[in-house]
This record gives sequence, C-alpha cells and structure tokens, in this order.
Amino acid sequence: MYFRFARISRSISIFTVLCSAAMADDIPGIGSIGEVQVVQSGFKFTEGPTQDADGNLYFTDIRTDRIYKRTTDGGIAVFVEPSGTCNGLMVHGDRLLACSMKGRLISFSLADGTETVLAAEHAGARFNACNDLVIDQAGGIYFTDPRFRSPEPYPQGKEAVYYRAADGSVTRVVENDFAPNGVILSPDEKTLYVVPSFEKRMWAYPVTGPGKLGEGRVFCQLKQQLARGNGGGDGLTVDTKGNLYITSQLGVQIFDPAGKHLGTIAFPEVPANAAFGGPDHQTLYATARTTLYSVKLETTGHVCPGPTSQE
Repeated sequence: MYFRFARISRSISIFTVLCSAAMADDIPGIGSIGEVQVVQSGFKFTEGPTQDADGNLYFTDIRTDRIYKRTTDGGIAVFVEPSGTCNGLMVHGDRLLACSMKGRLISFSLADGTETVLAAEHAGARFNACNDLVIDQAGGIYFTDPRFRSPEPYPQGKEAVYYRAADGSVTRVVENDFAPNGVILSPDEKTLYVVPSFEKRMWAYPVTGPGKLGEGRVFCQLKQQLARGNGGGDGLTVDTKGNLYITSQLGVQIFDPAGKHLGTIAFPEVPANAAFGGPDHQTLYATARTTLYSVKLETTGHVCPGPTSQE
C-alpha cells in the first residue's frame, strides 16, 4: 500500500529498545519473539518483501521506483530500476512476480531482470494501480487493484481484486469500496484473505476453484489504531499454522485462523508489508517506510508453492 503518514521523529535505536521490551513475553500460539533488528535504512517507502529459493530477499522502494535485492551475504543492491513503480512482489520459480502501480501485473527474470507483462487491462481499460498479489497451485495470480497513484478518474471505475489464470485470462473476483490492498491464500489454499485500507474489518473468501470465490465474510477486526491515519490494514503474510500477520499502524497484528488476536509486534516505523525469510523461514521481514527490519520468531512462515510446473 502507498499512503502519506506523519514522519516518526524519534530515533530508531530508542524505538528498538522499546520494541524489545514490549516483546519480552511470548505470544500465545506463536512462541518467543526476538529483538527487532534494523537490516538497512535510508530508503523512501519500502514495500513488497519476498524471498527466492536461494535465500535472496527482494523488496521495493516505491518513491525511488526501484526493486532491491538483498543477497544471502547481507549485501543490498538495486535489482531493477526503473521498476514501473512496483509495490507487492512474490517469487515463483525463476521469476519475480510484481504489481506495478502503473496498472500492470508483470514479472522479472531473476537472472537478468528482463520484464514480461502478464496483464495490463480488464474490459478494455487499464488497471488502476495494481498493489499486491499471491500465486496459487493452478498457476493463477490473485491481485488487488485499488486506486493509490491511479489516474483520475480511475480507469476501472471501481476498486477490486482480480484473478489472472495460467492461460492469461483475467476475471474480477471481488469488488470492494474500501481499497483492497494486501492479499494472501491460506496454506491449504481454501481461503483468500483480503486486507482493505480504509476499514478495520479484514475479509476472507472461500476458494471453490481456481479464480472462483464464495461469499466473503469478516475474518477479524484490527485492534485500535493510532489517532491519525485510516484505521485499516496494509500487507500481510501467513505461517504454516495459518496464522495471519497483518501490517497496521500499531505494527504487525497476528491473528489465528479463527480470527482471534494473538498479539502485536511493534516496529519503530509503521510497517507496510511483511514476509517470512531466512534459511528456516523463521525470520519475519517488515518493510516499514525508510527501513527494512527483521525479527526472529519460533513459528515458521508458509511458502506458497505455486504450480508444480512452470508456465
């Protein structure tokens, strides 16, 4: 997601101490929470973390129009520039899937950064500003299309979630007036979760087939937000138990599969998105405004397997 928020003026070191103190106790169902670490700072607006099979981490910096790559030895360098104002990312095989806020669903070769356009329009009009995505085992991609950074009037005339099937066809599967933002599948891929930006209710949709959804329900409600801001969520990820990690003004709020709030991990800056990584997928990476953070957890992140064969 992309929003303007008041800049947090306190130093990262002070906030890190406060975060560590707040996380001294275990979170039920999650286990112990390590100390929040600064991986790298100095960015403008980070988003979309995702890890490849070799352990390299990719993330976007929306305001500088770049995608960065952090290698397993800790080095960080520009992977693609310009990126097409990319936001959400997900690795599949040898490709980096990406949502371009210029209204396109695209992918990049992990080998050389070569771009391929996967979808650019629906019903004869470009997408508004594609935001976040998740791939399923049928090779289809669910992606959100709110209107942050979209032309006005916004091209689709509504904000929605779309499904790009493996054959390239695109259908609209969810219409939402509250700016659908983060999106993820449950580990068994029987539920699609959608995080709206402008309300505290988080939504879940039963998946009845590839690109086929049943009636949505309120999965949970985010805990009380700060005085300023929109009150909604942003990005999210999921662990192998099906617990959801939703970024919000308060930090990363964790909910179990039944929608029960388990706890919140605070960060020095408001996190925009999160993903599991590291060699054991027990490190939670959070892209939060100017900084990439990490925190070690006991629980293990779920890796979306995608299709069993490449397209």
